[in-house]
Amino acid sequence: MKENRYFRNKVVIITGASSGIGKIAAERLAALQARVALASRNRVNLNAIAGPLRSSDCSVLAIQTDVSREKDVKHMVASVLDQWGEIDILIANAGQYVRRSLADMDVASFHQSLAVNFYGALYAVNSVLPTMIERRSGHIVLVNSLDAKKGITGDGPYVAAKSALDGLGDVLRQEMKEYGIQVTSVYPGRVDTPMIEHLRVPWISAKISPQKVVRAMLKGIRKKKAIVVVPKMYYTLGALNNLAPRLLDWFYKMFHLEGSAKNE
Repeated sequence: MKENRYFRNKVVIITGASSGIGKIAAERLAALQARVALASRNRVNLNAIAGPLRSSDCSVLAIQTDVSREKDVKHMVASVLDQWGEIDILIANAGQYVRRSLADMDVASFHQSLAVNFYGALYAVNSVLPTMIERRSGHIVLVNSLDAKKGITGDGPYVAAKSALDGLGDVLRQEMKEYGIQVTSVYPGRVDTPMIEHLRVPWISAKISPQKVVRAMLKGIRKKKAIVVVPKMYYTLGALNNLAPRLLDWFYKMFHLEGSAKNE
């Protein structure tokens, strides 16, 4: 398979690797014989994932990392370079779902969301770029959200951070081209992960599996795609929001796409 050959022996960093999309990506890439560095602040979950992979004779490095702390991220990247000497792919996946109604404006919730969802990715990108630029090779993957293309009520802090990440990815892709570095932004819909396990969503916006996201993401990396949207039917969402924003507002409200907590 082309996928097997493409990822074999590549050094891949995955942030937010202890659950959800990150966990599935780690398992799949290890199976494809990539050398995988797992980063997460949850040491217990991190070791629970890394242990079985190591016992399967996979090349795995697990590093406890709080991506909201630049010092942690720099240490993690330095550890990967010490171990393997290079970094081929960064998957900046760590995220935190922070909700807050703007009528009850709480600036602290925006700081919290930006710390993980934007700065966590920015610190990782900033830490791997020097070695990628020096080698004139590498691939940066920013795991975003469709929320960056159409904001959902109640998701203000999360949307703000993901929108900032959207802009960063757009500029990064253009500026890194001359260095031979690929940039892929991934925009999933609601994903069935622990991050939103408390959220009940309507059938029209059903949660998709992290496996589906990982399949699309790895295909996007291999084919050097600029943008990956999962499911594909949502590719037109940003354009629709630009052409008829109030119509899309009505649609979101009519079908209660904001969802509700399961205990409500």
